[in-house]
Amino acid sequence: MRYKLVFVAGLGLGFVIGTRAGREVYERMKKSAKQVAENPAVRNAAESAAQGGRQAAGKAVHAVGDQAQRLRARREHNGQLRQSESFLDDDWGTTNT
Repeated sequence: MRYKLVFVAGLGLGFVIGTRAGREVYERMKKSAKQVAENPAVRNAAESAAQGGRQAAGKAVHAVGDQAQRLRARREHNGQLRQSESFLDDDWGTTNT
């Protein structure tokens, strides 16, 4: 929804900059944009979209944090295994011939 609004705003801005119709068209577009922005339905939609985005971001932060914590624990566990299995690294009984 946000990208659609940005696209429409970009179209309007391009029209205003590119038009040679003058101040009258600009004033009409400005008035229409203000009416749309002040519309309660538009405000409610924007507010609910923002709230949904904040909730999704909060969930993502927790998910990424949990995953990072699991990776740290796995990395520590693997490091401890390597240290405890260091006796396997000797060359006893092997030849290079």
